[in-house]
This record gives sequence, structure tokens and C-alpha cells, in this order.
Amino acid sequence: MRALGEARVERHGWRALAPGTARSRAALVRALVYLGLAALAAVFLYPLVLMVFTAFKSTREIFMDPFGLPSGWSLKPFLDVWGRARFSVYFRNSVLVTSLSTVVVLACSSLSAYALARYRFRFNGMLYLFFLAGIMIPIRLGVLPLFLLMRDLHLLNTHASLVLTYAASGMPMSVFLLAGFFRTLPKELEYAARIDGCTEFQTFYRVMLPLVRPGLATVTIVNFVPWWNDFFFPLLFIQSDHLKTIPLGMTVFFGQYMTDWGLLFAGMLIASLPLLVVYLVMSRQFIAGLTAGAVKG
Repeated sequence: MRALGEARVERHGWRALAPGTARSRAALVRALVYLGLAALAAVFLYPLVLMVFTAFKSTREIFMDPFGLPSGWSLKPFLDVWGRARFSVYFRNSVLVTSLSTVVVLACSSLSAYALARYRFRFNGMLYLFFLAGIMIPIRLGVLPLFLLMRDLHLLNTHASLVLTYAASGMPMSVFLLAGFFRTLPKELEYAARIDGCTEFQTFYRVMLPLVRPGLATVTIVNFVPWWNDFFFPLLFIQSDHLKTIPLGMTVFFGQYMTDWGLLFAGMLIASLPLLVVYLVMSRQFIAGLTAGAVKG
């Protein structure tokens, strides 16, 4: 039998791998994977690094050596952008509008998702489908009625018009995401909270809400990034220069300093920093939320 097995191995060309050879092959595959990921990270990071280097250069230096290091690391371009180009006003407006919109959508969507996911009542499924319909219907289809509504409410040329629009547009996706997280929580947590004397709101706020932090981080990033970069609704609702957000103010900024490339790149770097900070602060929770959403819900 042993001779027959050896003959079969030789006939088919099979070779048994030694343990050392298998480990070496696994290490080689792992090294190639890491090398590919590092190359991919370099491809994505290179434009950001180039933007940082270019922000410290003068226009003459940019055209003479566009891909090299700057000759100096002066903060003068950033100070000029912040003060002379009214970038501080645009930045403050963007932070105010985006932060308020995020707080409103987190508060409203978490309460709505909790009710739809944890309680069974009449029209529960219909209400959930109503929220899902908001994902399928773009909000820009209702631009004219929305503009007329803001005009009748006397909210044109105010930040309230942006906050209400952003919060309404972010509700469907936020409810959809958070409802999936709330459904994964065991019922025993609610029972234990009620036994300890918690009210319905205390059960939600003190017990359930902290357990869906990955979902809250996911909702924050998914909504914060497009709202920060939005140009359409500020253009539709805002006329005064002192109320403009960064995307709308950048058009004025580009028109004034279109020949000063150093200032333009400094402005773009300042506009990009909050997005990087938000993602870095919430990256761990965001990745945990994506992983949980991939296997649960």
C-alpha cells in the first residue's frame, strides 16, 4: 500500500510541503499583501502630501519645482488666508452649520431608530419604509418646494435653512443604519434596566445608546463629510457674504486669488483639516461600525 501511494504521488506530481516551507510561503504572501497595501496607501496619500508641500510655496516656486520640498516652512500663507481672505468667517460658518446639523440628526435619528427597532406597534413597518423611501428619492428633486418653504418661513439667508435641510436629508440613512445596530442588542438589557427602576428614556440614554457608539460614529462621518463639502444648498439659500460656508466662500476666494497658487493651496488645506480630524478621532468606532453592519442588521 505504501508503494502504491508513493507511485500515485509521483504519477500525479504531488509534493507534500514541509512545515517550514508552508510557513515561508505564508510569510511571503503576507509580505506581498502588506506591500500592495502600502503602495495603495502611498497612492492615496501622495496628493495630500503634495497639497501640504505646495501650501508652503510661493507661486514662482510652485512652477519652478512643483513636486519638490518647499524652500521654507513659513506660516504666512495660512495667516493671509485666515485674515485677509475672510477664511475665518467661512470656516466658523461651516463649523457651526455642520456641527448643529450633526447634533440634530443624531438626536432625532437615534430616537426614531430606537422606537422602530425595539417596539412593535401598528404601522411600524410602514414608518420604516417611509424612512427608507428618503434614501431612494434625492432631496434635490424638491428644490423648488424647499426654496418656497424656506421663503414662507422667512429662513432664507439664514443658517437655520441649511441646518434644517441637512438634518432632514440625513435622517433616512441615519435611521436605517442605527435601526440595524439597535436590533442587535439583546432584550435582557431592557429588562434589567426596568428592574433597576429606569424609565423608558433612561433605558435608551444610559443603557442602549452607549452600546451603539460605532453606529453613531458611522452616522456622524457619513453625514459630516458631504455637509461640510456641500455647495448646492448654501448657493440656493445664502446671499450674504458673512453667512457663507467654506465651499461657497471658496468661489469668492478663488476669484480673488486665482493667480496666487500658494494661498489657494493653503486655503484648501485649511478646508480639509476638519474632515481629517473628524475621521481620525472616530476612525476606530467607524471601522467597528462597518464591520458590525457587514454581519448583523
